[in-house]
Amino acid sequence: MDALILSRIQFAINIAFHFFYPPLSIGIGLLLVFMEGMYLKTKNPKYKEMTQFWIKIFALTFAIGVATGLVQSFAFGTNWARYSRYVGDVFGSALAAEGIFAFFLESGFLGLLLFGWDRVKPGIHYMATIFVCLGAHFSAVWIIVANSWMQTPAGYVVVGTGDKARAVITDFWAMVFNPSSMDRLIHVLLGCWLSGIFFMMSVSAYYLVKKRHHDVAKTMMKMSLVLAAIVLFCQLLSGDSSAKIVAKYQPAKLAAFEGIYKTEPGTPISVIGWVDAEKEKVYSLKIPAGLSLFMHGNTKTPVTGLDQIPRDQWPNVPVVFQSYHLMVLLWGIMCLITLFGAILLWRKKLEHAKKLLWAMVFSVLLPQLALQAGWCSTEVGRQPWIVYGLMRTKEGLSKGISAGQVTGSIIMFILINLLLFFLFLFLLDRKIKHGPEPVAGKAEGANEVYRDPYHLKKKEKE
Repeated sequence: MDALILSRIQFAINIAFHFFYPPLSIGIGLLLVFMEGMYLKTKNPKYKEMTQFWIKIFALTFAIGVATGLVQSFAFGTNWARYSRYVGDVFGSALAAEGIFAFFLESGFLGLLLFGWDRVKPGIHYMATIFVCLGAHFSAVWIIVANSWMQTPAGYVVVGTGDKARAVITDFWAMVFNPSSMDRLIHVLLGCWLSGIFFMMSVSAYYLVKKRHHDVAKTMMKMSLVLAAIVLFCQLLSGDSSAKIVAKYQPAKLAAFEGIYKTEPGTPISVIGWVDAEKEKVYSLKIPAGLSLFMHGNTKTPVTGLDQIPRDQWPNVPVVFQSYHLMVLLWGIMCLITLFGAILLWRKKLEHAKKLLWAMVFSVLLPQLALQAGWCSTEVGRQPWIVYGLMRTKEGLSKGISAGQVTGSIIMFILINLLLFFLFLFLLDRKIKHGPEPVAGKAEGANEVYRDPYHLKKKEKE
């Protein structure tokens, strides 16, 4: 393989490893806000146990995420120097905003989140929790803005020619609110929330199976099932909106999503199948006129097929088709697990449904796999463009890089990322098996006024 393909593989591997952690940080951050908010409202020590337990998980995820994320910025300069020069003005502003509004906010209040219990007022600690959660979300905002600009460029002008050409921002807010940024941001954040929600569902199901931390596990299960149902429904609406943006601005990508080689009225939608790229055919279970109905609101209007697009601008249709449908399939499985879990919980039979509980334990993988599949279909679907319609991927590669150098770096990065991943799993396993630590206090509904350590210290001073 040449340096171009190897560099793409290298970047994909590093992103895939890194992309495992930020969604968890974002999802867990949101859960921390809910849990600590419930603790402040009810003074039930159960919610404090939950919050303190998940803060430890959040800190571990955040630390490994930072370590794996540092590699990406160096790759822009080593492997993609011409691309970096071309988009430097655009990415520089977006990534600088991420550092100022996201990373510093998140890391600045992380210490207070971790060590502020019983040292500051509960309201101040809750403020730190909210700011850390916002920091994690702001990080996603600016990364998605930068990536969305690559999909649907706006608010720029190209100056210079040849290798000296570069995109310069003419309207910062047009760049930020480019045609796909908000739809893609909502879709990604919902996926991140599902990552945290199903992580909580997995841990609570594990405790129910092992008959440990029963009260906390039951509360976490209720919370995760309710939030999962809400977010999965929102994800359906978001996916529909995102698909319409893709149809308008990246018709080749949408055609690859559904394997539409020929433009014809009543375009069907594929439920499951495979693509024969040589014969340019898709063998699948289809819903007649389904795609026309979703995209245009009627069953007649055709969806643009690949036959309307120059052949040298086609993405890898089999990869895009399969990764896109894998994402949709995983969403469906998450819906079924949530539905059956909610029914059995309502009927008070969930604790005895061992098979479903074990399915919930392993369901932590579902949103992660869906995020990876969605990222693959989005990025491969953009090819052969690195900046859609402006710069081809091969034009962004560094000139002085060799295939041997990239191969060596791929091996090194795989080993380092695997080491960090296994370290993460080892530490995570220890924290989950240790479980939430009991907190002294009253149960909800008791007559005594609850006093946490902060209030006890304040009482002693008085």
